[in-house]
Amino acid sequence: MLHDIFIAPFQDMFSAPDFLLQVLWEGLVSGILYALIALGFVLIFRSSRIFNFAQGIMVVFAALTLVGLHAMGVPAWICVLLTLGVMFVLAMAIERVVLRPLVGQPDIILFMATIGITLFLIGFGEIIFGGENKVMITEELGIPTGSWTLEPFGGLLILEQKDVTAVVVAALLVIGLLVFLSRTQMGRAIRALGDDSQAALSVGISLHTIWVLVWFIAGIIALVTGIAWGARAGVSFALEVIAYKALPVLMLGGLESIAGAIIGGLMIGLLEKLFEIYWGQPLMGGNTETWFAFVLALLVLLFRPQGLFGEKIIERV
Repeated sequence: MLHDIFIAPFQDMFSAPDFLLQVLWEGLVSGILYALIALGFVLIFRSSRIFNFAQGIMVVFAALTLVGLHAMGVPAWICVLLTLGVMFVLAMAIERVVLRPLVGQPDIILFMATIGITLFLIGFGEIIFGGENKVMITEELGIPTGSWTLEPFGGLLILEQKDVTAVVVAALLVIGLLVFLSRTQMGRAIRALGDDSQAALSVGISLHTIWVLVWFIAGIIALVTGIAWGARAGVSFALEVIAYKALPVLMLGGLESIAGAIIGGLMIGLLEKLFEIYWGQPLMGGNTETWFAFVLALLVLLFRPQGLFGEKIIERV
């Protein structure tokens, strides 16, 4: 029994190195997409101390808007621009209607407000787009749908071109975001507001402008993630469940760490795929990907409540 649990999976892992590479590649793609969603959470939390529970439904809403506009006959890349416009209007509406009246309220009130935003977007989205599964406009956006076959170690490694595209676009988006935060005036304002909100406000940084900006950036991230996940699994409200895999990523990486979101996403993606293939399917019948990330995050929190990359909170009495 102990041999089956602890030794046999490792023997299987290294007996077929080409299959192991395939599993690692699948985990890498999932991990990068988890990290993207987590970045949306981190940006909003750093600038406003709001845990944005609505980030998951924003992924779904952005993808549904894109597909819905194309179904009306709008060219694909015009749909992308219009969807970005919709996400900007959504960011402005959330700031003006929901967040601005709640400035100074306890954190739990703001958190509950984001749950309200989630429920509103679910209902509004179902009214406009319906609840059925839709096909992402992958080819219309110029995203290749073929595959490349490599032969490492004498075996086969299949790389879906849409997955490679998603990895490249996600990497460019992360790099662009880091450059924006470190090199631009608005980016530095976002960082200043996250580091010391009172000092930032005292030098004239507009809280409301920053809130609109970070929610819009979160909307851009949601659109990119929605396209990538939609190309893999279709576009429906079921994507919201996938998006919540960002929660254990945040538990691992910390709510305020961009680097933690990236590394935490990669860890979750790789480890859950390895566990599913080598332990979950042989020993538990599969389906461990639905809960493995949350159990892993819980174990980390038992020993480091602020996450692997979060700052330790010291309360003084």
